[in-house]
Amino acid sequence: MKRIGLLTSGGDCQALNAAMRGVVKTIAHSGQPVEIYGFLDGYRGLIYGNFRMLTGSDFSGILTKGGTILGSSRTPFKTITEPDENGLDKVEAMKQNYYKLKLDCLVVLGGNGSHKTANLLSKEGLNIVTLPKTIDNDLWGTDMTFGFQSAVDIATQAIDCIHTTAASHGRVFIVEVMGHKVGWLTLNAGMAGGADIILIPEIPYDIDKVVDKIEEREKSGSKFTIIAVAEGAVSKEVAKLSKKDRKKLAEKPGYPSVSYEIAAQIQEKTGREVRVTVPGHTQRGGSPCPYDRVFATRLGAEAGELILNNEYGFMVGYRNREIVKVPLDKVAGKLKYLDPDATIIKEAKLTGICFGD
Repeated sequence: MKRIGLLTSGGDCQALNAAMRGVVKTIAHSGQPVEIYGFLDGYRGLIYGNFRMLTGSDFSGILTKGGTILGSSRTPFKTITEPDENGLDKVEAMKQNYYKLKLDCLVVLGGNGSHKTANLLSKEGLNIVTLPKTIDNDLWGTDMTFGFQSAVDIATQAIDCIHTTAASHGRVFIVEVMGHKVGWLTLNAGMAGGADIILIPEIPYDIDKVVDKIEEREKSGSKFTIIAVAEGAVSKEVAKLSKKDRKKLAEKPGYPSVSYEIAAQIQEKTGREVRVTVPGHTQRGGSPCPYDRVFATRLGAEAGELILNNEYGFMVGYRNREIVKVPLDKVAGKLKYLDPDATIIKEAKLTGICFGD
């Protein structure tokens, strides 16, 4: 009998359910008797012992369902070793709930912060297997995360829809795409949607270069410009500041986001009408695209096999078009940034896309 714990941690995204389904169906198909304990609302459920027993019927019909049937929450790693408001030792509580249920393994579906906690629990002696979830595609050790492609599709559709109204009115349109620290989502959606300018955190922008591109397009007969901006995009001036000074700057009253600041600067320098569109959390919602359904199922199946083989302490990742197992301590605490010299950036520039540098 295998006794497996499941939890989904951090922000939700598409294909969480598909990935859990892949794990459970693989173990069940092996003929191994299994009990599944689903912890509710991420690590919070593991800390406070909130769970429910899951049966095969819970995993029927969820391949195409977005969100997570277990619920999720953000439990910051930086406070995970601190007692809660009632003095409860959160790490010890998670360990005790794991042992009370006599679990053979805990499967964690999460992003960067979730993997830090998963690695901590692994070092504390718990059997852990993780799956790489995030629309940002910023997890170290894997070329792809599930949820990313679905988010690219949604952000691209937003840019596609903006194109027609931008062309009709001859306006500059900014579409703000999710991504505080990395630009994978903005880059891919921007290229797929035919954006003229793409601004990402890894390449600090010069607003004058952005304006030059808009004016260049106008001179060539293009009366509109589409700009895809990552929510974490930074100007060259801000990029030179220390972390402390950046934090102070962010705390000052100002624009709702960097996109509105860029819009105001463009209007001031060109007199052009600029509009900002923010798809926001729609990028994390809805049904997973076919790619993510297949990808999450594959990752889940490999996780199930690791459990059957009693191989723990790994994230199931994807490298060079193959599913691989990556030691948790190689993943935790690392972000996969976009290299400004990456070939995809070079190729985007070859087609005339401006990155503001």
